[in-house]
Amino acid sequence: MGRISGCLRSLPIRRVLSQFVSLGLIATSALMIMKGLQCVSASKTPAVVVLSESMEPGFKRGDVLLLHMSKDPIRAGEVVVFDDGRPIPIVHRVIELHERRNNKTLDLLTKGDNNSLDDRALYTPGQLWLHEHHIMGRAIGFVPYVGWITIIMTEKAFAKYLIIGGLCLLVLFSQK
Repeated sequence: MGRISGCLRSLPIRRVLSQFVSLGLIATSALMIMKGLQCVSASKTPAVVVLSESMEPGFKRGDVLLLHMSKDPIRAGEVVVFDDGRPIPIVHRVIELHERRNNKTLDLLTKGDNNSLDDRALYTPGQLWLHEHHIMGRAIGFVPYVGWITIIMTEKAFAKYLIIGGLCLLVLFSQK
């Protein structure tokens, strides 16, 4: 640790400030990209990571799904991401639809491709169907393996601090 503090003391203040501004610009750019993707996808969550094996063989744990929310009616067979109040959204396929003509609502039943039973056990107790307001987006594509970074950072707290700390040090000590 003494070596790092010695390196910091030897840096000119202007360079240190420049590196912190660069770090801020990187963070701001990431936020702007996220907001831009939200606008393009019409979804507050434009991408999600598959966290379990429930959608194999189509999507594997660690794949990143790209989402879009359109005005078109949802169809059976589509892969959707839904949130019914759980801390983590769920990625599963719509297997059944029921349209209620009296109030023009749509009831959906979902299931993971690798699961033997439908998702009724995952829904809020007493709830037998999802409704359109539970749907966060529809899968329109995926990027394999990229989500493992998120999984590792979530499951191994030390890895999160190691990666973020390493990136900060890289920006701080990079030469311009």
